[in-house]
Amino acid sequence: MEDSLFIYSDEELGYCFNSDHPFSPTRYEMTVDLLKKLNLLSDEQIVSSRPATDEEIMEVHDPEFVAMVKQANDSKVSQEELHRFGLDTADTPVFPNMHHHAAWLVGGTIKAADLVMSGKTRHAVHLAGGLHHAFYKKAAGFCVYNDAAAAIALLRKKYQARVMYLDTDAHHGDGVQSIFYDDPNVLTVSFHESGETLFPWTTGFAHETGRGAGEGFNINVPLVAGTEDDSFLKALHQVLPTIARSFEPDIIISQNGCDAHHWDPVANLSLTMRAYKEIPKLVHELAHELCDGRWVALGGGGYNFHVVPRAWSYLWSEIVGQEIDQIPIEWIEKWTGSKDSPYPKTFYDQEGIIPNNHHIDNINDKNKRTVNQILSYMYRRHFF
Repeated sequence: MEDSLFIYSDEELGYCFNSDHPFSPTRYEMTVDLLKKLNLLSDEQIVSSRPATDEEIMEVHDPEFVAMVKQANDSKVSQEELHRFGLDTADTPVFPNMHHHAAWLVGGTIKAADLVMSGKTRHAVHLAGGLHHAFYKKAAGFCVYNDAAAAIALLRKKYQARVMYLDTDAHHGDGVQSIFYDDPNVLTVSFHESGETLFPWTTGFAHETGRGAGEGFNINVPLVAGTEDDSFLKALHQVLPTIARSFEPDIIISQNGCDAHHWDPVANLSLTMRAYKEIPKLVHELAHELCDGRWVALGGGGYNFHVVPRAWSYLWSEIVGQEIDQIPIEWIEKWTGSKDSPYPKTFYDQEGIIPNNHHIDNINDKNKRTVNQILSYMYRRHFF
């Protein structure tokens, strides 16, 4: 059995809304090239993605919605029709061959999940995946189809697996939550900036805990804008291991968006690279403790090129068990040239990148109260 595989295909680079859109496939290219220059990623570890079938996509999406995605480039389709399905918006504009390229992203995550659950590998990474905002009948927030949900559906249908989905993107994993909100065999856990200050605004609050048979199998940890490493990591360590051990998953799927970093332009959290080294370390430990190492790691948000390749390199380095420190100068010169803002020379952040925040004690207290509310709920539900 291979211990770790990396799912990637040039076809996935076609998932590109436009040259000015923040959700750029360049993030994947930069990361793959960096890992290769570090000698952390070999050609033998790279497995090509594949396009998902319509049937696989429609396990979690309405057929009418899929048909509209296929027709999106047709000039006869009205803007009103597209908007009804969340398409042709500022966040999720139409782009050429949208269904084709979106299907490749879905297929890559399904393939990763199948390789892990079938025992062909213990860990699989698919950085083009993690499109967690897509709903059953609607695209949203840069996400056309929900690849994580489609992979979870495969794991449930083919393997009857109990799946823990962990989301540490700055934005709430609302699409995945909505699709499995009443399923007691899918535990969704999301650590994110509160909807009081960030998209998707209306979901991701602590009281959203599941519905019907799924009550208790949806945990949200909304954090205050300005949250720094210590408060985030304390919440992660207080909540995640307890609920994971109680649920006893067969496999873990993690969404590793890195837009909670202090430098990210679209969110308001203030993490540093320390958090992005610690998060996969904990998930890796839980995967081996609870499900024989079975872990699928996806990408997600992250819109600062000084952050994304470093954060995702930390993810892969944890998976393959190799420490990383210095960034190769030839990689920096290739990807940044002589830009005004110098690229960091190390994977970790230097001291002092976050200015002193006079409100930090108040932020930490609010997060503590939120975590205590969640822990109290978990206690009542006998997760302890």
